[in-house]
Amino acid sequence: MSWFKGIAWAQSPGAPSSTYEQLLFSVIIPIAFMFGIFYFLLIRPQTRKAAEHRKLLQGLKRNDEVVTTGGIIGRVADVDEKVLTVEIAPNVKVKVERAHVTGLASPSKAAQKRREKD
Repeated sequence: MSWFKGIAWAQSPGAPSSTYEQLLFSVIIPIAFMFGIFYFLLIRPQTRKAAEHRKLLQGLKRNDEVVTTGGIIGRVADVDEKVLTVEIAPNVKVKVERAHVTGLASPSKAAQKRREKD
């Protein structure tokens, strides 16, 4: 029985704290590291792109040439709050929601100056 007491005394009293440290380094820190990678590679660029697109949609003016999500290229004839009237051919006008404009086809000089200012 004396050898059993020696084994019992050989155990370190700080065993539970090392378990928490082990949990921290083996689970929590890698998850935080992966979230950081996802943030800088996926989330941040996407939010920047969305902000630029929102800014583009708010700055649309008459005579800007736009491209829609359907691939239609035309010149903005009329601007409303949510709907744009786009002239795609002489005397052919189509109403398009602002959200369906993907970008400018060939930015006008005025649009280029607005971008340079911002």
